Amino acid sequence: MLVKTRRTMSLFMVLALLGLAVAMLGCGETTTTSTGAATTDTTAAEVTTTTEMKVYRVGITQIVEHPALDAGVEGFKEAMAEAGFVEGQNVEYDVQSAQGDMAIATTIAQKFATDQVDLICAVATPTSQASVKATSTIPIVFALVTDPVAAGLVVDPMAPEGNVTGVSDHMPSQLHLDLIKELVPEAKTIGFLYNAGESNSVASINEEKPLAEAMGYTVIEATVSSSADVQAAAQSLMGRVDVIALVQDNTVISALEAVIKVAEEAQIPVITSDTDSVARGAAAGLGADGKILGRQAGAMAAQILAGTAIKDIPVQYAETPLLYLNLPAALAQGLTIADDVIARADNVVK
Repeated sequence: MLVKTRRTMSLFMVLALLGLAVAMLGCGETTTTSTGAATTDTTAAEVTTTTEMKVYRVGITQIVEHPALDAGVEGFKEAMAEAGFVEGQNVEYDVQSAQGDMAIATTIAQKFATDQVDLICAVATPTSQASVKATSTIPIVFALVTDPVAAGLVVDPMAPEGNVTGVSDHMPSQLHLDLIKELVPEAKTIGFLYNAGESNSVASINEEKPLAEAMGYTVIEATVSSSADVQAAAQSLMGRVDVIALVQDNTVISALEAVIKVAEEAQIPVITSDTDSVARGAAAGLGADGKILGRQAGAMAAQILAGTAIKDIPVQYAETPLLYLNLPAALAQGLTIADDVIARADNVVK
């Protein structure tokens, strides 16, 4: 009887010990599971955080590739990055060039609209017009547009409506003419070379031509429809003008070298309102800096992506005209620039 009781107690003790071991093992699994769950939860939180960090898609469309417009795109990206929208981190760019073809510009704008990008940066007037036609909901920030009202982009620049605002490169035409008068005082005839299909160019000519005539100049116009026409149009001015005046015309500027070649052969100075054209061979230029304008547009785009309403972001304009000179180019075109003009220039190619 005693043996049986002891055996029974021993059995109970074994069972108790086994139960305790199982319980302890269970607790161990719970701790592991709990730790594992915590680890899993942290990872999920990290994944969630990563997922929730929005990557903005920005479409950039420019009518053609030339230094002024390229500088505008560079400035746009710089300002965006400074505002916290960094390429490769939280913003992706789709940069497209229409290569001077309006049909391609339309296709690019429609693609951006279909892709539902978060914002469109339209560089130059034709691409801005194409973008505005393509979407009325996606925010559009234009850059290097001469006359946004005449181009149909905005009605009131100070109070933009809808989905469009941006930066204009417009400078008073009188400044351009005053520079021509100072550099080529003997000139009596000015030749304007531009694309009559670019509304920004037409707006500039419509402003500048009557001012030139009021100053006593005879104005001769040569128009083009594509960059392939530029050289022939420039040649048509030879022997008829004393100076070639170039406005912010993307078609002509994209083929500037053809104009410079003709101007040097005929010893006729080329004076432009596009400062980036000076390094490429124009004798002188007075206007805005493309990169600065691009930076202005980038800062505006960052505001919009951060939640500021477009109606609260008025159109901005180029602030200070910059004088650029190219002394070797001027000499090649039969022009000697006075020392006092050189002294006040913002940039001089020697």
